[in-house]
Amino acid sequence: MPPVLPYIPQRITVHLGPPNSDAENVTVSFVDYVKNVASSEIYPTWEESALRANILAIVSFALNRVYTEFYRSRGYDFDITSSTAYDQFFVKGRSYFENVARLAEELFNDYLRRPGFVEPLAAKFCNGTTVTCEGLSQWGSQNLARQGYNTTQILRSYYGNIEIVTDAPVMGITSSYPGTPLRRGTSGPSVVLIQTALNRISQSYPAIPKIPSIDGIFGAQTEATVRKFQEVFHLDADGIVGSATWYAIVRIYVAVTSLAELRSQGQQFYANSWASRNPISFGDRGVRVEHLQFMLSVLSAYIPEIPGVQVDGVFGPATRNAVLAVQQRYDLPQTGIVDHRTWDEIYDQFSGIETISWRNPEDFPYTNALISGMPPRARYARSTTMTQYPGVPLSSGSQDPVRQEVIR
Repeated sequence: MPPVLPYIPQRITVHLGPPNSDAENVTVSFVDYVKNVASSEIYPTWEESALRANILAIVSFALNRVYTEFYRSRGYDFDITSSTAYDQFFVKGRSYFENVARLAEELFNDYLRRPGFVEPLAAKFCNGTTVTCEGLSQWGSQNLARQGYNTTQILRSYYGNIEIVTDAPVMGITSSYPGTPLRRGTSGPSVVLIQTALNRISQSYPAIPKIPSIDGIFGAQTEATVRKFQEVFHLDADGIVGSATWYAIVRIYVAVTSLAELRSQGQQFYANSWASRNPISFGDRGVRVEHLQFMLSVLSAYIPEIPGVQVDGVFGPATRNAVLAVQQRYDLPQTGIVDHRTWDEIYDQFSGIETISWRNPEDFPYTNALISGMPPRARYARSTTMTQYPGVPLSSGSQDPVRQEVIR
């Protein structure tokens, strides 16, 4: 599966009003966009650590809009709006504060993300006085800076466990749509993306059948899943992924994983997928059983009805009892066998707990990066960790040019 990386767009198109308004679109360089918004949103007299924290939030939020194709997947011809009810304040033709512009030039290709995730954090913010929100308080950040907090500490105060990606590559914006329809017989990375996206969507829309093999080949099963997706979402059910179907898949995928929200499930680009291809049953052994047991052990810590299990890779009586408890609690056939429906229910419950808990590496070793010195059962590198669909393909390549600084 080819890596898919976020990048900094050379230019960004801003709609000068709410999304549905008959307002002008303005296309500016991304660095000028950041200078404009920062000069419109924050005060140049603030402490530098507060200015840096706010600018990083501005950059990250805008990149999330570009990365998720939030507006373009809905048929709009712009990337972001100037309406603070939806996005960030942008004023066409305004001048910039000198110190704010200097910091923007330094920080425009840095952004925030959750550890182990790839997408830029949807770093929401508000002024913290007349308006409050879940994300960063602008005036609150200034108060923290005056108390001696540095940029890292300010950001962690509002967003929890995050890391800063620095020096991300700058590229021209390209549509994720491959340019030609995908149909029976097509193969390649774009088919992989569609297959894995549809499998994740099917967890939230069970009427859409899973594709058993994520192989990058658009065969009969992929066609049937595409056709059912089109039926569910009222598209022309021809089994072909044209532009309309592609962006519908992007839009629904972003919605079910909440990628455009502060508390998203997140995307991780590793070799395997959380989507279990075959049933797991009594007597099975191996890595898939270990991951099942790990999720069950997390659920048991939060749900008393589910008994705890040992993560040993062996599907024995204790694992079967835990599976039966899950099936009983969530009104599934009590077979003790982990089919697609049972796996999806276990995963959805686990994912909610993991997201709410901010993905603490100590609590969730199976879905975080390799940590030196951890016990052998917990040492799972990113190349072997099961995870989510590798999302909207903004940039592909064989190596990751991004250098990251982890906030500690």
